[in-house]
Amino acid sequence: MTNDKNRLTTSSGAPVGDNQNSITAGQRGPVLIQDVHLLEKLAHFNRERVPERVVHAKGAGAHGVFEVTNDVSKYTKAAFLSEVGKQTPMFIRFSTVAGELGSADTVRDPRGYAVKFYTEEGNYDLVGNNTPVFFIRDAIKFPDFIHTQKRHPQTHLKNPNAVWDFWSLSPESLHQVTILFSDRGIPATYRHMHGFGSHTFKWVNAEGEAVWVKYHFKTNQGIQNLDVKLAEKLAGENPDYHTEDLFNAIKQGDFPSWTLYVQIMPLEDAQTYRFDPFDVTKVWSQKDYPLIEVGVMTLNRNPENYFAEVEQATFSPGNFVPGIEASPDKMLQGRLFAYSDAHRYRVGANHNTLPINRPIAEVNNNQRDGFMRGDGNGGASVYYEPNSYGGPAESPQHKISPFEVTGYADSVAYDHDDHYTQAGDLYRLLSDEERTRLVENIVNAMKPVEKDEIKLRQIEHFYKADPEYGTRVAEGLGLAVPQGGN
Repeated sequence: MTNDKNRLTTSSGAPVGDNQNSITAGQRGPVLIQDVHLLEKLAHFNRERVPERVVHAKGAGAHGVFEVTNDVSKYTKAAFLSEVGKQTPMFIRFSTVAGELGSADTVRDPRGYAVKFYTEEGNYDLVGNNTPVFFIRDAIKFPDFIHTQKRHPQTHLKNPNAVWDFWSLSPESLHQVTILFSDRGIPATYRHMHGFGSHTFKWVNAEGEAVWVKYHFKTNQGIQNLDVKLAEKLAGENPDYHTEDLFNAIKQGDFPSWTLYVQIMPLEDAQTYRFDPFDVTKVWSQKDYPLIEVGVMTLNRNPENYFAEVEQATFSPGNFVPGIEASPDKMLQGRLFAYSDAHRYRVGANHNTLPINRPIAEVNNNQRDGFMRGDGNGGASVYYEPNSYGGPAESPQHKISPFEVTGYADSVAYDHDDHYTQAGDLYRLLSDEERTRLVENIVNAMKPVEKDEIKLRQIEHFYKADPEYGTRVAEGLGLAVPQGGN
């Protein structure tokens, strides 16, 4: 019997053959439910913290309305987007990612951007961030990534060694790391930042024609960010600064708004586009796929009770409505399971019956019982399907748009590994002053890292994105650019 402490295993002790890629049906997926290692990682990860959210624990929310301003019915049959002037009530939750429930608002961290649309066809949740990309592109790596952002199991302190070790070994993170340490890494308020669906989704119109789509919420207040020193000062003096700002703005009638735009890609373009369009660490060029206006979201009402509405709000990217579907994005595919599973654990199996989550559409299903069932539990109605007693039945016209699946089931990586072009393009778009602040932020964050090999490995990534980028970080850390980066 072997006793190899360096061998990664499942909780039952079986060795793990691939911890980087989910098992998919061919190159493009979808992810297979037979990937028990993936499901075990995600399910266990969702149960690691009680009772606050595992990620996005600290947040603020508000009610509002979304109004369609442009006809997009040729792209999607979603009823809430069906005509200009149509209004849909919605709720949004902004959040930081890594910190605990009592952490400061003004830390350098991505911001969660979760929107729930209460449509006549059911709730539609768009659960993204204030960045168009993410650190990783496969959900199998998500528990590991978030562990690096949490506290060391011995010291209970934040651990820059883990943070930069993981990033340096995961070059796909470079694009998001560059955004995070830029000026946009600390928004001035929740009102002064954009929001993104981040993933690629599918829109389907009434004729069954499909396109790929990305969402962009552009703030109508303008982009504003916090100076590092001011952010640190506010973190000590008013750790709830963003929460307070949002509440007071709405209370005073200064209702923040965002204009929603989408990028539309024909299905066939996904086969030939120069970046994998389903890779969430990449963006689509707006020159290739221009922004198309959809509507305006306005926040006009504060919660009456934070716990009942903000803390108990549950969002899942798997909450679709007819006309909006998933894509083969591996990170999205994992989230379709993980988010609802987290809510079933954190809030309970009946979380969707709570007022803040309850659809305005009539709910007819055969889900019964469970903890804290607060409604009629289905009464005496039929509790199975198919049935001969007039109970709710499936509606074939609402089946998903079919898509072709090919290839061998295997743990398959994305077939594009250019992690440097877009990060380099972003660096070169910045002004001289913005580049200086970016490098200073990175250098200050990397200084506490104990191992030079981690620093050097990360510097090599910066250098591959842009030689000046890597050289300046290396100089700031008193190191030379590794030979592999030249």
